[in-house]
Amino acid sequence: MAQKTCFVVIGFGKKTDFESGRTLDLDKSYHNLIKPAVEAAGLTCVRADEIVHSGLIDVPMYEQLFSADVVVADLSTSNKNAFYELGIRHALKPYTTIVISEDGAKSFPFDVNHVAIRKYHHLGEDIGYSEVQRFQKLLTESIKDILNKDPRDKDSPVYTFLNNLNPPGLGEAIKTMIKQATDSITIASNESEASLVTGGTTHSLLMQQVDKAEQEGDFLTAKTLLGSIRTMMEPPKDQLGQLSQPEDPYIIQRLALLTYKSEHPTQEKSLQKALSLLQILNPQTSNDTETLGLWGAVNKRLYGLTKDVSFLTQAIRAYRRGFNLRNDYYNGINLAYLFNVRAAITTSRVEAIADFVQAQRYRREVLEACEQWLQDNPTPTNQNPKASIGHKKNLYWVLATKAEAYIGIGDTETGEQLLKQAYAIAPLNWMRTSTEDQIKKLQPLLSNSPLRYVQAD
Repeated sequence: MAQKTCFVVIGFGKKTDFESGRTLDLDKSYHNLIKPAVEAAGLTCVRADEIVHSGLIDVPMYEQLFSADVVVADLSTSNKNAFYELGIRHALKPYTTIVISEDGAKSFPFDVNHVAIRKYHHLGEDIGYSEVQRFQKLLTESIKDILNKDPRDKDSPVYTFLNNLNPPGLGEAIKTMIKQATDSITIASNESEASLVTGGTTHSLLMQQVDKAEQEGDFLTAKTLLGSIRTMMEPPKDQLGQLSQPEDPYIIQRLALLTYKSEHPTQEKSLQKALSLLQILNPQTSNDTETLGLWGAVNKRLYGLTKDVSFLTQAIRAYRRGFNLRNDYYNGINLAYLFNVRAAITTSRVEAIADFVQAQRYRREVLEACEQWLQDNPTPTNQNPKASIGHKKNLYWVLATKAEAYIGIGDTETGEQLLKQAYAIAPLNWMRTSTEDQIKKLQPLLSNSPLRYVQAD
């Protein structure tokens, strides 16, 4: 008997929840929580990026929404595609649909309030070990329960409220269309299956290669591979040659990051290309803190190369907007640094003093944000090595940021102590180098303080 299947409706990569301002890594939700739980229930698990296909992904995606024995729909970050696909599933099937979401979601559309939603807790970059165990067990038991019940409970509001509605069959014409489209389609859960069956490469497998190249510091290869993924995922064009829908922000964000890190063919040209990519996401008006952080980083580097003040102005606007939206230490510490940079180059003493004082104020807010992060993210116990490394990376940046903030407000002793703690756990050498470079540039800006113009009472 063929193994039952579960299709997972979920975004991939890092997505911003605009309601809370948090950014969640949905790949961690899928790989750490959902897929292990589904497989523990005895089902084959797949999401759209694991389908090897020719032509549009829409056909196999719709086929999965119709024929999968179970569909798990993750509505975290209020993903529009997830809501749409959940609606299709509810219209097609009266039962065997499970809806889940990260527990930071404050509200759902009225129509979804009638649906049971199972919640899990996401830390943003990763998911705690105890939460992984809890939710995997919950989801596995839920899948087994809905498959073992006879008769099955209706979980689709469509069939709940329209009692006499019969679910559609897969008509012969549709069957023929799907067979033609899926002759070259194989759902592959691992690389060996994909290469053996089709000789093709899924989006998921390509993304693994991107991750590997980036971890090895081969940013040019990572950028090239991600460019291929972008081409695979490009929406169709309308009659005017314009894309029929926006591209996925995660792909554009990450491609911009890899582009400027590649420094190919030159550092300045790679930064200009990254700037062009980010323009697709409308950074001047965006509320996406990932986009704003990248926009700030690229403009900050372009100012460092060219000394063009317009880049400095754009970087300050981006970091300030990002910090105000999310109160995160990354945007905040960079904003404070750039206020010091601007204070050092302005010809107005009043403006210089104002910027210098602003930098100090933001650093104090950054310290509060760092303390909050430490409270919310205690060092995990009994966690797998990969998750432990992820926590250590985040902890490094929090400690390094605290160190820079203390140095910036004049408490050098505390700052140096925190630097020692950060350097002791730095997983990668470049992380320490990045911190050292920033503080090295900051120190002369602090020693040449415009506050010397202020007369003491």
